[in-house]
Amino acid sequence: MTNSTQNGHESDSVAVLAELTYLANLLLLPLFSFIALLWLYRKRDNYSALAVEHLRQTISASIWGGILLVVVNLIVFLTMGYDSPYIWMVVLIYFTMAHSLFILLGVVGLSRALAGKSFNYPFPNLIKY
Repeated sequence: MTNSTQNGHESDSVAVLAELTYLANLLLLPLFSFIALLWLYRKRDNYSALAVEHLRQTISASIWGGILLVVVNLIVFLTMGYDSPYIWMVVLIYFTMAHSLFILLGVVGLSRALAGKSFNYPFPNLIKY
């Protein structure tokens, strides 16, 4: 195996690592995994275009997830307050719908990364370079 081929495989494994880290950000260690994504992105000059695209997409989706979480909390707080009995209904609907959507998109992104293909999350990409 030549060095460029080996680097291509290593770089494509970064695409898989980006998707796995994104899923860990949603499911296991939210802040730690997001910092790990940013750390991986810092070294983007060493990775293939596929790996960089997966990193950009996962970081952007993580930011959108965080924005959505803050916005939902603000709406709940401003409209119902946290002592309302309806708060659990809103929390369960949010968790079931939005959080599950982010997880599903992460699984699809992971399967695309494992196949060596790109995947675009259906959110505006916040990372331009």
